[in-house]
Amino acid sequence: MAERKETFVDADGVEVRVSHPDKVVFPAAGLTKLDLVEYYLDVAEGALRGAGGRPMVLKRFVKGIDAEPFFQKRVPENHPPFIDTATLHYASGTSAEETVIRDAAGLAWVVNLGCLDLNPHPVRAEDLDHPDELRIDLDPMPGVDWGQIVDTAFVARDVLSDHGLVGWPKTSGSRGLHILVRIRPEWSFTDVRLAAESLAREVADRAPGLATARWWKEERGESVFVDFNQNAKDRTVASAYSVRALPDARVSTPLTWDEVRSRRPDEFTVPAVRARYADEGDAHAGIDEAVGSLEGLLRLAEELGPAEKPPRGSGDGSGRRASTMPLIEIARTRTKPEAEAALEQWRSEHGDLVPLLHPADVLIDGMRGSSSLWYRVRINLQHVPESDRPAQGPLLADYDPWG
Repeated sequence: MAERKETFVDADGVEVRVSHPDKVVFPAAGLTKLDLVEYYLDVAEGALRGAGGRPMVLKRFVKGIDAEPFFQKRVPENHPPFIDTATLHYASGTSAEETVIRDAAGLAWVVNLGCLDLNPHPVRAEDLDHPDELRIDLDPMPGVDWGQIVDTAFVARDVLSDHGLVGWPKTSGSRGLHILVRIRPEWSFTDVRLAAESLAREVADRAPGLATARWWKEERGESVFVDFNQNAKDRTVASAYSVRALPDARVSTPLTWDEVRSRRPDEFTVPAVRARYADEGDAHAGIDEAVGSLEGLLRLAEELGPAEKPPRGSGDGSGRRASTMPLIEIARTRTKPEAEAALEQWRSEHGDLVPLLHPADVLIDGMRGSSSLWYRVRINLQHVPESDRPAQGPLLADYDPWG
């Protein structure tokens, strides 16, 4: 049977067009574009609890999950009347009128554009200067297992509780865990980030070797990074019930604290979460009633004092910071498969060094370009004897994301 060019779905009484509904988006999971639209309609109340009423960046996978998405800040022209907007101003001096969804029709519309995950800002459209959500992103380094992430999460919960706040955990949809905290919209982005950084430092102090608040990736080792910078202005995080671009169609799923130790991220795929939501509802249903104050964490910031800052100058006139680790950069690429291929080439050329490297010594970083991600590959030679360390050489791939 020929694929349909379009169909229409009923989103709480609003008819929304879905183009190419039979297009297979997740081949391994057998999920079409229409399947994804219907999934989001089934979990609409929970998804809107996380993303509704907030300006959002549209992360569009127009060429499928195996191609890099592009990021669209500006709302598309000729958007339907049920799509709201809000104009955000950036540190660069630019601004953008961004998409704000408020209902199930808005969810269906952004999914039709190729958005798999939802990426809202931590502010409401009615007050763009004062976040009402503090976001804790527990980001595991290579070599870290789920148990270590869980242990870090419970330390973070204790720190929040000690400072009068309630954390709501969810899987990131990838390897990590997010903890969301509703706060009164009374503090600036600067204050919220400072509160998050202070929490991260306290978690790292309470769980040395388990968690870290070190900003520079090469200094973290096999630990869980408590990523406080997700609270910086202009940052967005995949919100609850977001579908991630992994072959199994994994979902960023709200959990109860009782579930955090017993459940695993790969359990929560689109079909599983649809059934879970129908049976149990939203585990974060009470999040909007658990609004707290940042005063406790800001007092903690005063007690801890300024965070240690790494040296900035490299001494070579480039203006780059001086790393405390012996790093070499081996590639910059447009896509992650190209980055992985460059890494394999380096490994084949340095087979004698590979057994000396620890998992966290291999750094593949997704970097935000003008409208899409690019990838940087570095090797930390800290576990290689100094006499055997190769010097920085020409890059195996040298993609220019700004060219």
